[in-house]
Amino acid sequence: MKKFMNRAETLVAESLAGFVAAHEHMVTFGADRKFVRRRSFRPGKVALISGGGAGHEPMHVGFVGRGMLDAACTGHVFTSPTPDQIVAAIQEADGGAGCLLIVKNYDGDVMNFEMAAELVAKEHQIATVVVRDDVDPDGSKRSQGRRGVAGTLVVEKLLGAAAEAGWRLDALRAFGEDLNGRIRTMGVSLRGVTVPDTERETFVLAYDEMEIGVGIHGEPGRARAKFAMADEIVETMLEAILSDLAPDRGDKLLLLLNGFGGTPVSELYLAYNSVRARLQSLGVTVDRSLVGTYVTSLDMAGLSITVACLEERELSLWDAPVDTAVLRWGC
Repeated sequence: MKKFMNRAETLVAESLAGFVAAHEHMVTFGADRKFVRRRSFRPGKVALISGGGAGHEPMHVGFVGRGMLDAACTGHVFTSPTPDQIVAAIQEADGGAGCLLIVKNYDGDVMNFEMAAELVAKEHQIATVVVRDDVDPDGSKRSQGRRGVAGTLVVEKLLGAAAEAGWRLDALRAFGEDLNGRIRTMGVSLRGVTVPDTERETFVLAYDEMEIGVGIHGEPGRARAKFAMADEIVETMLEAILSDLAPDRGDKLLLLLNGFGGTPVSELYLAYNSVRARLQSLGVTVDRSLVGTYVTSLDMAGLSITVACLEERELSLWDAPVDTAVLRWGC
C-alpha cells in the first residue's frame, strides 16, 4: 500500500494540522486540539456542531465557517469522535443560544453525540438532528435504518444559513427533521477502500463488478452487480432514488453529484450530465447543482447521487452566503 503518510496512527492528527494551517484565516483548533472551530463565533447565534470519523474529508472540517458549521469533531479513520471531544466543542461554541448537533445516522456517531448531550444538559441547551438520507431502508451493520451520507452536506448548508439568519434552536431542529423526508442519496463503488491501519481493501470486486448502495465507511452495499456503462448505472441509481423520494413535476430539485475520493472530476461531470438528462426526460427540473468531491470514503472509486426536493425558502437558504474552506459563495 502506498499512501502519503508517515505512520497510520498519526495520519489524522497530521492531516488536521495541515488543514488548519492552510485555512488559518477562517478556522483554528479548539481546546487541546479536540476539534476544529470557526476562528470567531457570533454571540447569540445557535452553534452548529457536527463530526464523524476521519476518511470523509473534506466533510466535516471543510464545512466549518460562516454560513455552515461552528465546530467539527474528527475521530480516527471511520470511527466516531469521542464524547469528550463533542463536550469540548459544545462548551466553547455555545454563545448563549444553545447548540444544534448534526449527526449522521451511524451507531457510533449517534451513541457518542447522545452521551455528550447528556453530559452537558444542565449547562447548555442542546438539540439534535440525525441525518438519514440513504435510500436503503435496511441501512447496514453500522446503523439502524437509513444511513447519513452525502445528503448531510445539504442539511448542514441549509441549517447553517438558517442559523446565520437568526433561527432559534427549536426551529432549526424541526427544520432539520423535516429535511430528512425530502433528501435521498444512493452510492455506487467500483473499488473498495484501503484503510491505512489494515492496509487492506474493505471489499474486493472483480474487474466486471460494481457495488450498488454503498455507504461511506467502506462497507459493502445492498447488491453486487455487473459493471455497466455510465448511463445504465445512473438509471439504476435514479430509479431507486426517485421511487423513494417521488418528486412531482414542477418540484424544485437540488442535485448533488459527489465523488467518494478516487473518482476523476471528468467522470463526475459525465455522470452529472447523464443524471440531468434523465431527470429532464422525466419532466423534472434541476434548480440548483453541486458537483465535486465533498463526502468521501478515503480512496474509494465511486460516486453518489443526492436529490433534494426544496421549497423557495430553502433555495434561498442554499444561495445564502457561505465562507468555508470548501464551499464559498455570496461573500
